[in-house]
Amino acid sequence: MKDIWIIANWKSNKNISEALDWISQVGPKIPKQDNLKVVVCPTFSALSEVKKAITVGNFPLLVGAQDLSPFGIGAYTGEEPAELLNQLITLTILGHSERRQNFRESDETIAKKTQQALGNNITPLVCVQNEEIPVPEGCKLVAYEPIWAIGTGNPDTPENANVVAEKIKQQYSASIEVVYGGSVHSGNVKDLVMQENINGVLVGSASLDAEEFIKICQVVSE
Repeated sequence: MKDIWIIANWKSNKNISEALDWISQVGPKIPKQDNLKVVVCPTFSALSEVKKAITVGNFPLLVGAQDLSPFGIGAYTGEEPAELLNQLITLTILGHSERRQNFRESDETIAKKTQQALGNNITPLVCVQNEEIPVPEGCKLVAYEPIWAIGTGNPDTPENANVVAEKIKQQYSASIEVVYGGSVHSGNVKDLVMQENINGVLVGSASLDAEEFIKICQVVSE
């Protein structure tokens, strides 16, 4: 069976109390399957408490960050280096379209961040908006997220997402895992993960609702 990733990207939402409430609801209801990898990516301010809650509850959840610094430890005010984050996280989202658009992140910057992650035992999930966006060297987990599908309620078709994922694999490596992101919910997730070249989903707004996220996980596990 192929690995299936379900990655919750909370973006700039949920304070610590709200984050812990979500963990208390979702954690006990995550299906325990060897091939199912469920990741929650809260704000930086909530990372430590979320990690602690998951550890204490012994929940089958991994913790991820929504970004990290292209630099190491040092005089980089406001940046979160991978060497410190790796105490809390196992995965980081890099190159999300919102960061490319709002913070003018370049492919070069994303490549630097990818190397920082890899050098500190953090899995980089690199987001690409189409098959023409470069995948950094060493990256083994990619999210295909068409800009027009993010937050619009109009996802790409499972069939087309599968074609894009196949092209990415053909261009770089058959071993790359590709997840889909963009208006994912419990009603369309099954059709997405059933595609041959899709290894899961990156869930945005739907991940903020604990009940909906539980439903997404349960549908995928069936």
